[in-house]
Amino acid sequence: MIKISDDKSYFNQDLCDDYCPSVKEEELRERLTDVEGLSEIFKVLGDETRTKILYLLAQKELCVCDLAAVLEMSMPAISHHLRLLKMLRLVKNRREGKMVYYSLDDDHILNLIREAQEHYAEER
Repeated sequence: MIKISDDKSYFNQDLCDDYCPSVKEEELRERLTDVEGLSEIFKVLGDETRTKILYLLAQKELCVCDLAAVLEMSMPAISHHLRLLKMLRLVKNRREGKMVYYSLDDDHILNLIREAQEHYAEER
């Protein structure tokens, strides 16, 4: 059980004693546009099934039925996840006859997965 301190200063330790901004607020506010939309990618990656799909596609190109078999899920469920991943340009597809194969859209998402794996594996 976590004990919450009765000391009120405990809750204010992250606050400034005086309001005296040390940066130009407008300059930083303008830079916020650099990260617009990133939260959508992290929301998508926040779902373990989608992360697993991306990980598998980093290994090799796969069709919906392959993904469904490996993940032990229905093909419609896999298709739903792939549709969202494709919409965010994380995966791409190619058609070969009646088959549709999926792969990562580019190496950026692979690098993101690798960085997350390394961070997760770090010893504290």
